[in-house]
Parts: sequence; C-alpha cells; structure tokens
Amino acid sequence: MAGIPVANDPHLEVKQELGKEESYLKVIRKKFFKHKLAVFGLIVFSFIVLMALFAPLLAPQSPYAVNGEFADQPSAEHLLGTDQVGRDLLSRLIYASRVSLAVGIGAVAIYVVIGTILGAVAGYFGKWVDMVIMRLTDVFMSFPYLMVILVLVSIMGPSLLNIILVIGLLGWPSVARIVRGSVLTIKEMDYVKAGVALGLPSWKILFQHILPNCLAPILVNATFGIASSIILEASLSFLGMGVQPPTASWGNMLNEAQSLTVLATQPWLWLPPGLMILLAVLSINFMGDGLRDAMDPKNLK
Repeated sequence: MAGIPVANDPHLEVKQELGKEESYLKVIRKKFFKHKLAVFGLIVFSFIVLMALFAPLLAPQSPYAVNGEFADQPSAEHLLGTDQVGRDLLSRLIYASRVSLAVGIGAVAIYVVIGTILGAVAGYFGKWVDMVIMRLTDVFMSFPYLMVILVLVSIMGPSLLNIILVIGLLGWPSVARIVRGSVLTIKEMDYVKAGVALGLPSWKILFQHILPNCLAPILVNATFGIASSIILEASLSFLGMGVQPPTASWGNMLNEAQSLTVLATQPWLWLPPGLMILLAVLSINFMGDGLRDAMDPKNLK
C-alpha cells in the first residue's frame, strides 16, 4: 500500500545508520563540553594555535631584531622586556609557539601512523607477524627514551625537522600496543567474521571495518602525546640540543635563565616561557581527559 515504508528499503537503513552516527557524535560532543576543565583546555589551546598562526600580525617586533638594551626590564616599548641579546621577548614568545606546536603535532602524526599500521597488522594477522612486531616493540620500549633521542639529535644535528623525525620515529610503540589490543577484541565480532566469510580482502576488513572502531583510544593517546612532545622539545632546547638560536623556542628561552642571578633578579627572562609551557601542556592534558571521558563506552548513555 502507498505510504507504508518497505521494511527492507536500503535507503531507510542508510538513513538509520547515519542517524545513529550523528547521535553518537552528538553524545560525545555533549559529554566533552560538560567537562569544565576540558572546555578550559580547549579555549587555552585554541588561543595558542591562533597565536601561532597569526604570529606575524601579533608580534610587535621581529623576533630576531636587536633593538633594545641587554636584558632590559618590561617597559612600554617592550612589554615583556628584552633578552640578554636585546631582542623583544614578547615577539619571541609568540613565535616560539610555532615551534612547540610543530613538534607536538608533527611528531605525533608520524608515530600515530606508524604505530596504528604496525599494531593493526600485528593484531589482525597474529602468529609470527604478531610475534615479530611485538618483539620489535619491546626492543624499542627497552631503550632509555631521552638518552636515545639525545644521541640521535647530536648525530643528526639539532634542528626542528630532526627533532620532529626523531620523536616521531621513536614514539610509536605505545600506540602499536593500544591498537593491537583493540584489534584483537574487534576482530572476534560477528560483523568482522561475516566479512571474512564473504571473502572481503583482508586490507578492506582491517582498514575500513576494524580501524574506524579503534579511533577513540588512538585519539586520546595522540592528545597526551602532543603534550609530551612539547615538554620533550622544551627539555632538548633547554639542554642546547633542540632548536638553536636565533630561532625562538620556549625551551631555549629558558636556557638563558640558568644562573641564580637571572632567576632572582630578572624573572621576565624565564617566567613567560615557563608559563607558556605550563599552559600549553595543561590545556592539552585537560582536553585529553575530557576526550577520554566523553569517548568511554560506559559514559555513552
């Protein structure tokens, strides 16, 4: 009869699936914005991202120009004072946000891709493939992480690109373990077994049907990874093994404040970059906490 929907109408099924997906994303978004610290982190991190994107417009002076007294205190001309060479600290602080975000996002993007592929392959195919990849993961995780990075950066040279590559190529084991565990669980589900019975290619089952259901733990791990990478870059730059002057980095700005005299009498040299590192890392961690709680299946009700 006209006006009565057909039970097996494929268009109706597609609409129902889209409705479910939309409601799932809506629940996650609602849960995330109920997390007050996560919202605070999102606002602060968005401010840092905008600061990095519009650095040429926001910086009052060139971060490389020497146009002030050495280690001059804050004034109307230099709102945060000048460094020990006479460069405007506010301008350098703004441009340094680009370095931290580049390292955090770039390194995490590299190791998430590597870890996701290796973990998915190990979990899905199992047997000797799983054994080889997991033993390789154990080897990488047994290395003293910071020491290996210091050695590699000293060999390759302390540059922004080399830091991103080294962190990215060494940080994948944790992602690989997480993805492997998720794949081992998901591949036992009925819809995956149905795909195997229908003769679908393994790569299609793995990358189109299994991995999309592993996104939640990957995203949470990546969020915390960005914060860890920012701290690691700042540590390397503070030790003189990271981004080199005159390029501005929060870590190499702190490098200028190693003496007790500077710490006691010239707080404008170390307090602003230290606060920026603290705010960036805290905001990302708050976002990660909110994302983890929002994507927890126990809370999706």
